[in-house]
Amino acid sequence: MSAVAEIMSPGHELISTRIEERSEGGRVGYVTVNNEAKYNALPAEGRRAIGEAMRALSHDPDLRAIVLTGAGDKAFIGGANVSEMSEFPNARVAEEGSAQTHYACDSIRRAPVPVIARINGYCLGAGMEIATSCDMRVASRNAKFGMPEVRFGLPSGMEACLMPRLIGWGKTMELVYTGEMIDAEEAYHFGFVEKLVDQSELDAATEKWVRAIVTAGPRAIRLQKELNRDWERMSIADAVQQGIRAVGRAHLTDEPRRLLTAFKNRKRNK
Repeated sequence: MSAVAEIMSPGHELISTRIEERSEGGRVGYVTVNNEAKYNALPAEGRRAIGEAMRALSHDPDLRAIVLTGAGDKAFIGGANVSEMSEFPNARVAEEGSAQTHYACDSIRRAPVPVIARINGYCLGAGMEIATSCDMRVASRNAKFGMPEVRFGLPSGMEACLMPRLIGWGKTMELVYTGEMIDAEEAYHFGFVEKLVDQSELDAATEKWVRAIVTAGPRAIRLQKELNRDWERMSIADAVQQGIRAVGRAHLTDEPRRLLTAFKNRKRNK
């Protein structure tokens, strides 16, 4: 696993970032929301700090993956700060606050490596949008999911628009119209999370994904992340051609040859 761990400050007390040197090579970033007493709810500046942490990590050429989680075992991100939202003086300030959720989500999606959401409890509102923006999601069985905005007189916006791609239009409509929560089993059933485990197994399940990523070809992982985002906006025909070009770009270095040769040698030695 790790050889050296380094603590880096992203410039906000609610968000901490740890960079871990991996014995397999490269580094992994761990971003944690630290507002456990309030179920890791985030004011606008906290959501912006997630974006800043993601962008700071993204500058590291040796970065292999990022894990995003909440402190404690009660919440991933319990949503935006309701007290702050109730005091917005006008529409412009409300829009500016919402824009910080988008900034966090967009920074996750623009990160050049996979971002894993380690969901350890309540994942509500802005928290569910942030989780939606991650590449992979693993949740503990005690997690709860919901989009309660309509109960506060607000529509679900920003990256809630990505949810139908994960769980379909019908389930998305149920969540955004009713504001009701669903449990982790239902979220897993509808495809919002890819892996569901007991709370005690959450770290091991997350690490299994991280290890798989860091032992893969680092350039291939970055090309795949880029290609995944291209697929979202391209026709099937264009996406196929983009994939062909990505394979060609991979062969601009010796990474495919090295990894393929290593695989052949392992197979030969069995």
